[in-house]
Amino acid sequence: MKKHSLKNEILKKLPKVDGVLLEILENSEFDAIPRSVILKSARETIETERRRIIETADESTLKNIDHDFIINEIMAKSLKAMKPNLIPLVNATGVVIHTNLGRSPLCRDALDQIMLVARGFSNLEFNLATGKRGIRYAAVEELVCEISGAEAAMAVNNNAAAVMLCLDTLARGREAIVSRGELVEIGGSFRIPDVMTKSGAILREIGTTNRTHLRDYEAAINENTALILKVHTSNFAVMGFTSNVPLSELSDLGKKQGIPVMEDLGSGTFIDFSKYGMVYEPTVQESVASGADVISFSGDKLLGGPQAGIIVGKKEIIAEIRKNPLTRALRIDKMTLAGLEATLRHYREEKDAVSKIPTLRMLTMPVETIEAKALALKNEIDGLNHPDLEARILPLSSKAGGGSLPAQNLPSKGIGLSIKNMSANRIEKEMRGNTPPVIGRIEEDLFIMDLRTIEPDEFDTIKEALALILQKYKGMPHV
Repeated sequence: MKKHSLKNEILKKLPKVDGVLLEILENSEFDAIPRSVILKSARETIETERRRIIETADESTLKNIDHDFIINEIMAKSLKAMKPNLIPLVNATGVVIHTNLGRSPLCRDALDQIMLVARGFSNLEFNLATGKRGIRYAAVEELVCEISGAEAAMAVNNNAAAVMLCLDTLARGREAIVSRGELVEIGGSFRIPDVMTKSGAILREIGTTNRTHLRDYEAAINENTALILKVHTSNFAVMGFTSNVPLSELSDLGKKQGIPVMEDLGSGTFIDFSKYGMVYEPTVQESVASGADVISFSGDKLLGGPQAGIIVGKKEIIAEIRKNPLTRALRIDKMTLAGLEATLRHYREEKDAVSKIPTLRMLTMPVETIEAKALALKNEIDGLNHPDLEARILPLSSKAGGGSLPAQNLPSKGIGLSIKNMSANRIEKEMRGNTPPVIGRIEEDLFIMDLRTIEPDEFDTIKEALALILQKYKGMPHV
């Protein structure tokens, strides 16, 4: 009875929401914060205090109400709620197209064009020559066709959407023939068979996981066959006793049988990476030249543009896809279109694309350039002159990421960081909690930063983050 009374006594001292709200609103530092945000923070904070009191089993440990603590909590919550959730960060992982870290960073021209188009009106679906309604793909179709050699092109919001749209248009209710070795799972646990099911196409598996022959395709064709689908296994590699049918042979078979042939290229590239000492990756131009009727690929992976799905192919096929009602649901927005167009313009000159599109620049960056950046960053870190901090230049291996070039290890250089009496896990957590966050990895009890994906203008951020950590844990025991 006595304990119950004590708990009730403390509960009665909880401040009223209206009271703390008035108190905070008198503070000019919070003039820019909407009243609704402060009110929500006040309710949550007071409710948290209420639960703390009620759920405390040992009432002898109950603390009295700290009014200043509650006010500070409400203010902190309000300020946090005003900060953006989607924020920039330093990618020190060495994974160039990092799916979790925003994929491909955009080139300067793409950013400028997005800003220009997004802040006002545009001719998104307006034909300036005729004064009538136009089509939104006009901004990129000519460019894509010029670069790829395709007859027609369009863009939707991502490649999975592009695949589903093509299948829905060409094979809904009928069979699409696919090799078992190409039934891939892409990011986020999405699988090609699932996308096909959603589109209404009937999956007709042929061959085996490691070997599929032309005769397998020929044997599977029947009166209900609507499409031959080839899926580029861009996110894994099968080696050893393997066999698959080149796209050109499938295209010939399709022409002979009167069945359209589609290729899902996955990442998709206009650049032959083997010229830069990397593994061969089929280009969009080669797929078009092979005679395929329709090809889909991503705009935001190896292409280095914003997230988009690009469809190229024969005029009559693209025209049919455009008429599909799903096209409206999956259509590309004006900001993505603006960024995509600006990115594509660089592909008119390969040297221009490789030097100005960040993804291509990072992927093809010589290890000597990366080493020079690592040395420059090490000098910056050494400049902190802290006896507990040690930075070492290490040989590393970067990855393309984003399900692209899975067999490619990119020789790189990076910094291995250690701080006396501090674990690598603690360093990683503190760097991740910095504003802006610095995302690296842990190897052999070192915090590793790969310079392939770090820009020189991010060195100050890293140096300041380390300085804050050293100050925060000054004189503290092992953490």
